Order: sequence, then C-alpha cells, then structure tokens
Amino acid sequence: MNMDPDPPVDDPLAAALGALDRAVYLLDRGAAAAPKVRAFRNAAIVVAALEPVELVRRVEQGTLTDLDGIGPSTGEVISAAVRGVDSEYLARLDRETAIALGPGAAIRAALLGDCHSHTTWSDGAASIEQMALAAAALGHEYLVVTDHSPRLTIAHGLSPQRLAEQLDEIDRARKRLAPFRILCGMEVDILEDGSLDLPEELLGRLDLVVASVHSKLAMPESQMTRRMVLAVSSPHVDVLGHCTGRIVVGRGRAPSRFDADVVFAACSRFGTAVEINCRPERQDPPDELLALALEWGCVVSINTDAHSPGQLEWQASGCDKAATHGIETDRIINTWDADRLLAWTRSHPTV
Repeated sequence: MNMDPDPPVDDPLAAALGALDRAVYLLDRGAAAAPKVRAFRNAAIVVAALEPVELVRRVEQGTLTDLDGIGPSTGEVISAAVRGVDSEYLARLDRETAIALGPGAAIRAALLGDCHSHTTWSDGAASIEQMALAAAALGHEYLVVTDHSPRLTIAHGLSPQRLAEQLDEIDRARKRLAPFRILCGMEVDILEDGSLDLPEELLGRLDLVVASVHSKLAMPESQMTRRMVLAVSSPHVDVLGHCTGRIVVGRGRAPSRFDADVVFAACSRFGTAVEINCRPERQDPPDELLALALEWGCVVSINTDAHSPGQLEWQASGCDKAATHGIETDRIINTWDADRLLAWTRSHPTV
C-alpha cells in the first residue's frame, strides 16, 4: 500500500522553485546582502535535486531544515508553496521592498526598455532569457543586454569569442520571446588612453554600446577629461555609463574628477547619451552634473545597470530624478521604440 502523501498542489517541485525564485527577485529588488540572496539560490539547488514525493514528505513531517542548505526562512517559503498557502516571509518581503512611484510616474510609464543590463555571461545572476522575461513582465518592449568587455576580468568580461557566442544565444532567445525585442550590446571599458576595450569590427556588430570607466578612477582631471572625450566621440558609443564612478553607500568611493563642461559638450556634439544610473549605490550622475548635461543639450538614458531580474524595477528612482530636473520624455532615449533607438545608434557623427 502506498502511504506517500498526496501533494497539495499539482506540481510541488515547481511550486517550491517558483516561490524561491520569487524570494530572490524580491531580495534583489530590495538590494539585500549577497549572502541572503545566495541562501535562497542555494536552497533552490537543494530542492531541485529532490524527488517530488520526498519534498512533500519532508514538508508534512517538518524535516526540511534537516537538509544542508535549508534554513528557517527558506524552509517556510518552500513549505508554504508546497501546501498551496501564502508565505508570510514572501508577503513581508514584498511589502518591505515595494518601490513606490513618485514624481516620475509618467516618465516610468513612457519607458519602453532598459539600455544597461547584465547576465550570467559576465557578472549577472540570471540568464538572458530570464532577464528579458522579467523586463517584459514590467511592461517593457525591449531589453539591451550589455555585459562587460574583456578588460574587466573581475566581472568575467566577454572575450571576442565569447561575445560571438552570446550573440548566437541572443538570436535564439529573440525567436523564442518575439515580439519582445532583445538588443545586443556591451558595457565597454574606456581604457586609460580613451580607446575602447573591443575591436572596431565587433563594436560595429552591436546594437548599442555603453562606455564606462572602471579603472584608474582617481587619475588627474585633465587626463580623465581627455579619456572620456575620446570615448564619447567614437561613433560606436551610444551611452556614457555612470560618469563619475562614485559609490554613495558603505565606505563609498569618491567621484572621478573631470571637466564636465568639456565632456558633456562632447556628448552633445557626438550624440552620446548621458546615463542616469539607477543603482542605489551609484545614483550617478549627481544632480549638479545632470543639470549641466541638460544645459549642454544632452539626451539621457534611464538605466538600471541591473544584474538580476528584481533590479530592473530600480528605474523608478531615475524617473523621479528626471522628473525633478524637468526632462521631457522625448529627450530620454529609452522612451523611444526599438526601431527609432536603433536608427539613432547608427547615426552618430564621426570626428
């Protein structure tokens, strides 16, 4: 006689994994500490290795936490999902991490995409398809995947060969997720001499390029100015990423010093957008520099620099900043549809 308990949901394994994924999403949305997020990811690995009947039995017997990698919080989320009831932990996490729309609500409603995101191809935590599905769920029409270039080895930057492989994966994902658009891009390092960390041929294959400084951020002002101007003057560069490189949480990091008038004049001259980076630890550029960029006539891009699906919701803060500065929606490149955006990226003047 089979004494195994009948599962209270049709697919207990899928329910448990879905609940753990939701927890990770909410933790990332709330910028939770990495160890906490990792605990839920590890719990998903443990659960995925179980047979559904064993998972149900452990839930019924209260022995989930006997498994290495399952603690009280992860256990509660899993148990609630298997039993088909609401998780108190998830409900509280949803409330605590909810992102309220402020003065930028109308701008957020006008956004059609995000032009700066990372995946597991470099230092992100989710696949291209997972990131795209999350963007679509937020109402976007497209997502630009911009993993790191090879120089940033700490972030597992893409070599030319790996970039070519990623482009193939993007092509496959496009077919599966159409009509949602996945645009292929890269966050390319601006090297110390102002050159870009990718050959011209490969830069020309990309839909959109974000150029950012990630090294020698404390170099002298005159050298940093030249470095940034040379980069934004490239016809391949579409967006200047997190222009000061500052960090405003924890021990923080001082912003780079550069002649902002000269850099933003170059952005305006060569049609390079200035990024409003929405990461909580960056909030870049500072208000006074954003105001200066606007005085020079620059267009902007409100980007999350997301490394996981939950972080795609961070655009709200950048929208609030844009509204505070009175930025018209048509001056924000990711309020444009994909075809207009691509036409713009292909039209930058040369030096």
